[in-house]
Amino acid sequence: MPVLNERAYLEHAVASVLAQELQGPSELVLALGPSTDGTTELARRLADEDDRIRLVENPAAHIPVGLNAAIRASRHPTIVRVDAHSELAPGYAQRALATLERTGAANVGGVMRADGRTPFQRAVARAYNSPIGLGGGAYHGTTHEGEAESAYLGVMRRSVLEQVGLFDESIRRGEDWELNLRIRQAGHKVWLDPQLSVTYWPRESWWRLARQFRATGAWRGELVRRYGRSNGLRFFAPPALVLNVALAVIVGILQLARVLTGVASVVASIIYLPLIAYAVLVAAMALRPGGGRTPRERLWTLAVLPTMHLAWGFGFIAGVLRGARDTVDASRLGTRNTPLP
Repeated sequence: MPVLNERAYLEHAVASVLAQELQGPSELVLALGPSTDGTTELARRLADEDDRIRLVENPAAHIPVGLNAAIRASRHPTIVRVDAHSELAPGYAQRALATLERTGAANVGGVMRADGRTPFQRAVARAYNSPIGLGGGAYHGTTHEGEAESAYLGVMRRSVLEQVGLFDESIRRGEDWELNLRIRQAGHKVWLDPQLSVTYWPRESWWRLARQFRATGAWRGELVRRYGRSNGLRFFAPPALVLNVALAVIVGILQLARVLTGVASVVASIIYLPLIAYAVLVAAMALRPGGGRTPRERLWTLAVLPTMHLAWGFGFIAGVLRGARDTVDASRLGTRNTPLP
């Protein structure tokens, strides 16, 4: 479990891991980044209270670096990736191990079920759980079991991880997708079992959400630069929306300036149609049953979806054009644009 500034979530995440019932020995390795909110002190207290918890340092504060440090420090043949912003359902590890054995897969994952504690967070969770929000990735709500492109978190065979070279530490976001690509290219299976469930707690504010999605989009753009069409078509929808908005703004300015008039103006107005359709889709999601329990939650849904799509799309375009470079997910770090204090 890589950990950075997760004091509000760490204890619940750790408890959900330690509550898993397993027949054999187990351990929980926490890779501690340079937190500034008391997370490290909390982690040390938890480790003092339970000898199954082990701590390793992750001074770089990057997820794949922390994951690799934890994997190298671990002592067992199966690696269960967990996240400090998530909670495992009861029986998760036991079923995942059984599915790993039953299918012969190298990596088994389940369904990410987002949830929220505030109106904003619940609106983000609904977007996560909807095909409209995150583009219909299999682990966001499918009921079909079978081979998959990637796996959320993942329960992995150590031997396969060592064969393919662990996580790529040059990738800051999307490292799980890239690892699963190498696993599949090496001839192994990645398997989705929808009976496996993990609760995920999204970011707590609009600004943090936007920063998270911009960074994630930038690294997807970087992965497109590296791997091209190995990336699914759904990843290209948000940048297409951004380009559509940009073109609509240009057309609108030209129309207001009377540069575009007559038939040319009418033809150019076609650019608005996809945006109108998108606005209707977002409104329908906010107004439909389940779009929110209160008017405030429904209003947040109207804001959350465009924020996710546009921030991700802007990041993606930048990532494709110039690479992700030193882009980091600073959404847990206040106003700093670096994970280091």
